[in-house]
Amino acid sequence: MLDRRKFYINGEWVDPSAPNEFEVIDPSTEEPCAVIALGGQADTDAAVAAARAAFEGWMFTPREERVALVRKLLDIYEARAEEMAQAISMEMGAPIDFSRSQQVTAGSWHIRNFLKAYEGFEHERPLGPHAPEDRILYEPIGVVGMITPWNWPMNQVTLKVIPAMLVGATCVLKPSEIAPLSAHLFAEMMDEAGFPKGVFNMVHGDGPGVGTQLSVHPDVEMISFTGSTRAGALISKNAADTFKRVSLELGGKGANIIFADADEKAVKRGTLHCFSNSGQSCNAPTRMLVERSRYDEAVEIARETAEKMAVGSAHEPGRHIGPVVSQAQFDKIQRLIEKGIEEGARLVAGGPGRPEHLNRGYFVRPTVFADVDNSMTIAQEEIFGPVLSIIPFETEEEAIRIANDTIYGLTNYVQSQDGARRNRVARRLRSGMVEMNGKPRGAGSPFGGYKASGNGREGGIWGIEEFCEVKAVSGWDPNAP
Repeated sequence: MLDRRKFYINGEWVDPSAPNEFEVIDPSTEEPCAVIALGGQADTDAAVAAARAAFEGWMFTPREERVALVRKLLDIYEARAEEMAQAISMEMGAPIDFSRSQQVTAGSWHIRNFLKAYEGFEHERPLGPHAPEDRILYEPIGVVGMITPWNWPMNQVTLKVIPAMLVGATCVLKPSEIAPLSAHLFAEMMDEAGFPKGVFNMVHGDGPGVGTQLSVHPDVEMISFTGSTRAGALISKNAADTFKRVSLELGGKGANIIFADADEKAVKRGTLHCFSNSGQSCNAPTRMLVERSRYDEAVEIARETAEKMAVGSAHEPGRHIGPVVSQAQFDKIQRLIEKGIEEGARLVAGGPGRPEHLNRGYFVRPTVFADVDNSMTIAQEEIFGPVLSIIPFETEEEAIRIANDTIYGLTNYVQSQDGARRNRVARRLRSGMVEMNGKPRGAGSPFGGYKASGNGREGGIWGIEEFCEVKAVSGWDPNAP
């Protein structure tokens, strides 16, 4: 069993201030695979103090040096990609081939994209020709507490750490205690790259402990959090007394609107997308809205797709889906599947319990419900498992109404061959992102949502500006350095 009980504080691997061990469970086997320590107030204080002490020096480090260190980190990350793939697969259950091709590469993708976006980023900008002695300065915000989830570990760590490092902020990372091994490895990479002491710090812990301590800490200027909407609300309340900025990437309940003229692969594509990563993605298209004339056909395609979806151990190669991350997640998903049956949705594939060939591990049957009413629990709550709800609609107006009838507003999807309709619907959907006809958003596109899906944007220039304060200066000498 791996021993990962040390924290990374002020450029050193240090023991926790007090023993508080926590076992990391391999969701494919339900067996412990590692042990970490959960930090306490003294550990959080030490990490914040280190970040505070390092801030001014890092802020005024020439940008070329910061960029060079991030480039070195990218080289190390890519050289140790297999270690990262194994860690993610073990801790949160991503099948090893999926971990290699999607989970690990999400991190390197973001590092490269931030390096590209930062090339054109100006920290000092003129206000305009009407005010030649005014300057707008984009300065690093200070010490950032970063709280990341277990479902896409390196995707979220790199979306926070890399832009903060580039602009000159310092950070304290608290990864999920359920899946901490990848973040521990990332801290090793940061150390190997040679970032100055205190610029990056990592303390393992849980939400009520280190998470809350960072949220209320007077020396933390910003909290960047990705996770559940419930936890995001608590963090916002905890942070209010110290007036820190809070950037939230929260849950979703994405609608996938399939019009009658959608391409023939739209339903299968949407079903596979819903089940990807065992349904553990906040932007998953979990509500499939289908125009009535293609509804029966869509239900049958979704059923066939679900029944052909293989489920198996994360340690086995292949294109199957793995387990969900924990017993708590498994139990929640089972309750919601039962709730769907109880409330009258028509179960057409999957259902309660594990797949027949698996009697151990947190494995969920790929599940499809038809004849779902949008008021049902399974249409309103984020299930975070491989569960698809199919809802019929008659008109474009009705589809938009159903799609927007949710507390969430992260990602919606539109499938139609009519370009004018796609554009018209995209304008009316109340979500931070809209993806159409299976085309993914491009590099540097901002990720974030409306309503209960959060208030921040990650990725590209928006993700860089997220970690900056804006200072307005008059009387600037344009001829001085």
